[in-house]
Amino acid sequence: MTGISPSDISSLIHHRRAIFPKFYIPGKPVERGFIEQLLENANWAPTHRLTEPWRFRVFHSEESRRRLGDYMAEFYRKNTPPEQFSEEKMKKNGENPMRSGAVIAIVMQRDPEARVPEFEEIASVAMAVQNMWLTCTAMGLGCYWSTPRAALEAGTFLNLQPGERCLGLFYLGWHTMPELPGKRRPVAEKTAWL
Repeated sequence: MTGISPSDISSLIHHRRAIFPKFYIPGKPVERGFIEQLLENANWAPTHRLTEPWRFRVFHSEESRRRLGDYMAEFYRKNTPPEQFSEEKMKKNGENPMRSGAVIAIVMQRDPEARVPEFEEIASVAMAVQNMWLTCTAMGLGCYWSTPRAALEAGTFLNLQPGERCLGLFYLGWHTMPELPGKRRPVAEKTAWL
């Protein structure tokens, strides 16, 4: 059908890695066309009853990424107990969006009719993110799905609508991280044949 071999798909899946913003090349933009391709591929994730629960807020411009960084740093400052506060962590929260070529807020829109259990819609959104992640891997883009409290409680900042819920931030950027071997225990340890 597509000319993609099962071994090519397996290789892409096995080479997918979380690549953190500290490895991104600052100032190297991710072109809007690449982001649009990621989102288009996300849009083809499986979805029970065609609820298509994924929604995205894209922080692409320098100004929007700076606003996100300011929000993240300020949330950390306001919500971290003094005995746990770290100036370095607050700085990192603010800098990560600026190190990235773009940041995408991952949002789930709950089906207003609740025709499927919520966990199925969360799973659909996660599959949409996996489509994005595999696309980034194929393009050579680094990416990372982060779920800090600041993102999970960003309803006002993200202007979320009724029924919407943020499930985290998807950072992406061109990177300098060398290829690392994967680590997984054998699937046989996790499988029972009945």
